[in-house]
Amino acid sequence: MPGRFYVTTPIYYVNDAPHIGHAYTTVIADALARWHRLVGDDTFFLTGTDEHGLKVAQSAEERGVSPQAQANANAARFRAAWDELDISYDDFIRTTEPRHHTAVQTLLSAVHDNGDIELDTYEGPYCVSCEAYYQESELVDGCCPIHTGKPVVRLAEENWFFRLSRYQQRLLDWIETDPAAIQPEGKRNEVLGFVRQGLDDVSITRTSLDWGVPVPWAPGHVFYVWYDALINYATAIGYGTEPERFTTWWPHVHHLIGKEIIRFHCVYWPAMLMAAGLDPPHRVHVHGWLLLGGEKLSKTVHGAARLTDIAPARLLDDFGVDGFRFHFLRDQSFGPDGEFSYEAMVARYNADLANNLGNLLSRVTTVVDRKCDGIGPAPRPDSPLAAVAAEVVAATSAAWDAVAPSQALEATWRLIREGNALLEAAEPWKAEPGPDVDGVLGDALEVLRLVAVLASPALPSTTREVFRRIGLDGSPTDRVLPEVAAWGGYPGGRPVEKGAPLFPRIRTDA
Repeated sequence: MPGRFYVTTPIYYVNDAPHIGHAYTTVIADALARWHRLVGDDTFFLTGTDEHGLKVAQSAEERGVSPQAQANANAARFRAAWDELDISYDDFIRTTEPRHHTAVQTLLSAVHDNGDIELDTYEGPYCVSCEAYYQESELVDGCCPIHTGKPVVRLAEENWFFRLSRYQQRLLDWIETDPAAIQPEGKRNEVLGFVRQGLDDVSITRTSLDWGVPVPWAPGHVFYVWYDALINYATAIGYGTEPERFTTWWPHVHHLIGKEIIRFHCVYWPAMLMAAGLDPPHRVHVHGWLLLGGEKLSKTVHGAARLTDIAPARLLDDFGVDGFRFHFLRDQSFGPDGEFSYEAMVARYNADLANNLGNLLSRVTTVVDRKCDGIGPAPRPDSPLAAVAAEVVAATSAAWDAVAPSQALEATWRLIREGNALLEAAEPWKAEPGPDVDGVLGDALEVLRLVAVLASPALPSTTREVFRRIGLDGSPTDRVLPEVAAWGGYPGGRPVEKGAPLFPRIRTDA
């Protein structure tokens, strides 16, 4: 039965431009949203920008502009980047919007009214890049444990504190009762270990800056950026303004996050929701870092080569939008750290897109033109590929549902390989026109139709072009699974068009 699916990316800081690390998470969220639309789920996809806090204020000051001016400019750059990558978000939230201020003040006032936010004084090490306090024991040679080699600063303020320590047992009960709440299992165990060590109360307001959401019960205080930012997931579905809409969507939320922000999303955020009388997130899916030469995707203090210097647009000229999307969905397994390299992008592009998918389409359309006067025959009901196709549909569906895009695409590409193998064995280009040739080519056209459907979350524009070239109207996503994935959907009798290569090979010796 169709269900409901609410997927979120982290909201990205506006202190700088979008880079491929931002694109990695966003492309995955987009593909998941497209898959769930394909299976008929009522789907809502949220992304956006995080625009408050000390880091944003300092970077704006360094540029000689106001924080709001910088936020406006960089939020527009994120929107432009997502448009370039064909990101199908339903809402782009900005934390400087009035609707978000309303949600933040409403939710945290509920926590305050319930007695879990109290005035206290804190002094300790603080990383501006993380916008987070750390314990002395967590520092590495006096530096942030996340931003290697970056010294922390020491802050002392009278702030309002969230009594996180009161929620240790409730957090443990939540995680242990629902083992799938935090995925993968290794990250769930990491969170359990952190919570079992005991929880300190956390400062959630600041008086040392005014770039933030004002605290309604404490003039002169603004909410600390993380406790402002996390609430965006509730804002976008109507918290504080549309209670019925919030109640409809919140039980179906899936947060996609990088492992460096696991504590905020899997400890602080669910505890804060509980304190406000709300349920914790339904699912939090945690992925690893992109690495370049073994180094995390981040700015370094040494000025070395940095993945943050790579804007998505820099790769589009070589790989195209769908080639870019395919690499990050297929080559990077969701969960563990992944190594980024240009050479790996080229290898995957040439192997899977140019040689496999592109070659299959080129072969089929060329032989249909020569042997069938350009009219595609229907597939055979008893094709040897029918059983394979059913297995591929099942495996692809299971992998997307498990938030495993790499495995989903590997399953789909099995059908492409089987289609190419059928052609190699039958060699219809050598045979005289007739029923045998028609049967093989009809099967191959059906493979292309099915692949266009199953790969559409990863390759939206390419799969529409495949549909067009094999004579089908509309889009692979015009109907929903499982109906559209049944063998025999290619009707035959349609004009088939030869064309330029879908994915021209990239020369590695250039």
